[in-house]
Amino acid sequence: MSLAELQDPNYLGEATDIDVLSRLVDWQGKFVVDAGCANGSLAAALAKRGATVLGIEPDPVQATANRKAEAVPNVTLLEASAEAIPRANNSADVVVFSKSLHHVPAAVMDTALREAARVVKRDGGLLLVLEPDIRGEFSQLVKPFHDETVVRGQALAALDRTARPLFRQMDEYWYMTLARFPDFDAFVTRMASATYNALNRQKIATPSIRFAFEKGKRDAEYIFTNLMRARLYSGVKS
Repeated sequence: MSLAELQDPNYLGEATDIDVLSRLVDWQGKFVVDAGCANGSLAAALAKRGATVLGIEPDPVQATANRKAEAVPNVTLLEASAEAIPRANNSADVVVFSKSLHHVPAAVMDTALREAARVVKRDGGLLLVLEPDIRGEFSQLVKPFHDETVVRGQALAALDRTARPLFRQMDEYWYMTLARFPDFDAFVTRMASATYNALNRQKIATPSIRFAFEKGKRDAEYIFTNLMRARLYSGVKS
């Protein structure tokens, strides 16, 4: 689906995550906590835009890989959870959850959001949350073997229940990313490689999934839209 068809004034069009983040925030000189940083690629991209970034990753397998990876200037990657951010009160300019809030256990999502409000500065601090919408083509493609309908709904409910009362203002934006693959095997490999999901390759490489994948054929590659929601919270309350 396309929100352009709905004439949503906050629809930003087709864009990458980092493009949208750069449109919403000036990262120069900011201290950022990237909650659920995975392999640190977003942290590195924000550092290139002038930020100093602390990336925290709760998955021990990915965190171990991060410790062994080559250091990136102005980026520190630690094994830690969003419900216990290793930062002092009022010490971060921005806390980012980039497609990671729905991976936080539902029982502690509210705690993680309260932690974000705790560490952001009272003067100008921001909470920025990117979450995929289940209606996107890519989400529908992976739904038969990795259905995130419930956890994404829980993330949005936690944002409404906990984050919204903690901040004076919330602005919501929509945009569309594109997931690109040269072939079906590349798609299966990417989906099975995420250590925090532990997806079984055999459950992905099925005839029905391959059939659905073929619908994304565009010339020499396969392309699927991913509808994204960005919520920017500002003015944290004391």
